[in-house]
Amino acid sequence: MQYLNFILNPKNDFLGQTGEYLKICGVSIAVAIVIGVVLGALVSRNAFLAFLAVNLSGLMRAIPIIAVLIAFVPFFGIGFEPTIIALIVLGIPPILLNTYTGIRGVDPAIIDAAKGMGMTTWQVATRIQAPLVTPLVAAGIRTSAVQIIATATLAAFIGAGGYGDYIVDGLTVFNYTELIVGAISVAILAILVEVFMSWLQRVLTPEGLKVQEQAATAKA
Repeated sequence: MQYLNFILNPKNDFLGQTGEYLKICGVSIAVAIVIGVVLGALVSRNAFLAFLAVNLSGLMRAIPIIAVLIAFVPFFGIGFEPTIIALIVLGIPPILLNTYTGIRGVDPAIIDAAKGMGMTTWQVATRIQAPLVTPLVAAGIRTSAVQIIATATLAAFIGAGGYGDYIVDGLTVFNYTELIVGAISVAILAILVEVFMSWLQRVLTPEGLKVQEQAATAKA
C-alpha cells in the first residue's frame, strides 16, 4: 500500500518521471536503430570497414557506461543531451553486429539466382535480403533496447531525471519505498519491451525460416 501511495502522491511526480524515462529510452533506442542498421549495411560491403566496425563495437561494449556519461559532461553539460549520446553509444553495437552478420549470412547463391531472374539491386535488397535479415536485426534491437532501459537509471547521476532519480534519492536518504518503486518500474518496463520485441521478432521471421528452425530443433 505504501508503494501505491508513493506513486499517487503528486509531490513525487511519478507520471512526469515516467514520461522523462520513456523519452530518454525512446529517443536513444530510435537513434541507435537508425545508426546501427545503416552502419551495419554499409560495412557489410567492405572487409576492412567490417573489421574496424566489429572490433570498435566490441570495444564500445567494454567501456562502462557511467564512464561514458561522465566523459560527455564537459562537452554537453548535464541532463538530457549527454545521457542520450551515452545510451546511443551503448545501443549501437548489438544492432550493428546483428545487421552485419545477417547481411553477410545471406547465401550468395540466393542473390545470384534473384539477379538471374532479372531483379535489380534494389529489388534484391528489399525482397530477398531484407526479409532474411530482419529477424536477426530485430534480435539486435531487442538486446539494445533492454540494455538501454536497464542502464538509463544511471542518467540520474548527471541530472537527466527519470526512474533513476528515485533509485539514487532512495539510496541517499534510505527511503526504501522510493528505491523499490524506481527499481520495480525499470524492471517492469524492461520486461514489457523484452516480451514485445520477442513477439515482434517471431512475427518478422519468414515462415520458411521458422520451418528450418523447427526442423533443426527436432534433430537436436
